[in-house]
Amino acid sequence: MQSGYRRVVVKLGTSVLTSGSKCLDKAHMVELARQMAAMMKAGVEVVLVTSGAIAAGREHLNYPSLPDTMANKQLLAAVGQSQLILAWSQLFSIYGLHVGQLLLTRADLHDRERYLNARDTLNALLAQGIVPIINENDAVATAEIKVGDNDNLSARAALLCDADLLLLLTDQKGLFDADPRNNPEARLIPEVQHIDDSLRLLAGGSVSGLGTGGMATKLQAADIARRAGVEVVIASGHHKDVISGAIGGEAVGTRFLALESPLESRKQWILAGPKAHGRILLDDGAVSAVCDKGRSLLSKGIIAVEGKFERGATLELCNSSGRVIARGMCRYGAEALAAIAGKHSDEIEAILGYDYGDAVVHRNDMVVLETGAI
Repeated sequence: MQSGYRRVVVKLGTSVLTSGSKCLDKAHMVELARQMAAMMKAGVEVVLVTSGAIAAGREHLNYPSLPDTMANKQLLAAVGQSQLILAWSQLFSIYGLHVGQLLLTRADLHDRERYLNARDTLNALLAQGIVPIINENDAVATAEIKVGDNDNLSARAALLCDADLLLLLTDQKGLFDADPRNNPEARLIPEVQHIDDSLRLLAGGSVSGLGTGGMATKLQAADIARRAGVEVVIASGHHKDVISGAIGGEAVGTRFLALESPLESRKQWILAGPKAHGRILLDDGAVSAVCDKGRSLLSKGIIAVEGKFERGATLELCNSSGRVIARGMCRYGAEALAAIAGKHSDEIEAILGYDYGDAVVHRNDMVVLETGAI
């Protein structure tokens, strides 16, 4: 099979791994492993982002009755993570492949050095023909440091390893123009070139109740990945030969086309790594300058500053109604920024006693998410 892809991230949701049951469906997992192994034998490098640790933990402990607390979820994840990686190790070994595990949290993506270390580990595994298997480190992660769902984690993994395809496998056939669960006339959308609010409205929740991600998180993941030049396919994990079909360019699920001018590495990290520490509201002139004219953000265009943050923090840049139109690293802390908001750049030094340049968020430290967003 000929493939135009060099490196692919495959994300498997809990509903795919359990086939909707309470336990891991090993028969289906071996079929997925077979497809991934075939791709690797054909010269396509594969990174696996796998859900299912908590489900595997419940199964291994014979479905204990536990209060729904963070500690108990982490207990199940701690038990299940070893069972999950053991299962994948055994299944890939059938095809003569070794696996290596990476457990990540948002903190690993937030810090630039740790981000680069994770990238180096991924590349080293792939260079040796080892299948990297990624999951969130649920056994230690708290709400503050969790990516939160493996859809968004897989998008970040795609950026980490410079993949050219992200394959999100789920319990749905793809994105539909209406909810297929209650509308028999709903039609599959085969290709998406732009992600906008009308498309986001079509995204429903998960029907299985087993995972943390619905179609909305898959759209978020697709938006992150395609901005970095990564094509995305959302498809059913139970479609026959879905992995080899999607990689082979067949019409499987919903395909999201990558942007033609992908972000450079630093901007990929700004988009996918740090959690935003605050928000800046901009007036219409600043929104137009940032979104449509390719300019840096100046203090004059700031209406309001929200949150507590230090110089160098990643912020969300919003229009006057609060809609996020960009992300960027700020050259001023929250208190300083509030003091110079709405002021001309040549007033900054007189107000603060210092200045870090005219730009509050420089163009090189910014990722624009919307155009025409006034």
